Amino acid sequence: MTHRFDIRVYYEDTDMGGVVYHANYLRYIERARSDYVRELGNDQNAMREGGVVWVVRRLECDYLATAKFDDRLVVETEVADVSGARLTMTQTVLREGQSIFTATVTAVCMNAAGRPVRLPAEIRTQLVPTRPKT
Repeated sequence: MTHRFDIRVYYEDTDMGGVVYHANYLRYIERARSDYVRELGNDQNAMREGGVVWVVRRLECDYLATAKFDDRLVVETEVADVSGARLTMTQTVLREGQSIFTATVTAVCMNAAGRPVRLPAEIRTQLVPTRPKT
């Protein structure tokens, strides 16, 4: 399943040249991931109150083209891999159907002591990789 999340580039997102500041792409993909797990029924506040939080463990990204003020962007998120405590997603930011930023993000669930814990079963069963391993 591909999750889609719409973004509008605001003036505050840009640098002096009117181009989206590089760190804001990380904000865009974070919002998209949060929206995706929310749509799956994951109540992150309840998880946090239960002592479990999502933490980004690894992030690899490529900047392919620039976005500018008032562009309409779409962030597509797909599950790449799921294990007991780890979730890897691929995310692509598109402008008019063209990829302008890609990222592979690995997140883990951690407890209050900072140790990895298993993903909640009700969430793990919904996280099916888009392209199964061959």
